[in-house]
Amino acid sequence: QVHLVESGGGSVQAGGSLRLSCAASGYTYTRDCMGWFRQAPGKEREGVAAMNIAGGSTYYADSVKGRFTISQDNAKNTLYLQMNSLKPEDTAMYYCAARWNCNSGSWPRTYEYNFWGQGTQVTVSS
Repeated sequence: QVHLVESGGGSVQAGGSLRLSCAASGYTYTRDCMGWFRQAPGKEREGVAAMNIAGGSTYYADSVKGRFTISQDNAKNTLYLQMNSLKPEDTAMYYCAARWNCNSGSWPRTYEYNFWGQGTQVTVSS
């Protein structure tokens, strides 16, 4: 049974930083693709960033390019999302998700992810 647990959310002022973590257990995900998604109240869930774990390729939404960085620690089976220069519009529930593989075109498709965490709230105040 795959289990994903996010942590690291919180409340920050605009311009601040947070680092989200996603601890994976239950399977070896080194051949898989993992991503970060977010959902604000009243909006659809959207892709933020993703990474092909084996190859290291990374993908970002245009809205976060240059501010957010996705990374991994294979030894800890943990995925990270470093978020800098946060803006109020980054406020959302952030979710970690996993799928078998992805590419630059497919990574944002929420329906293609097999496993999801419970989410961690990020609130950015102006």
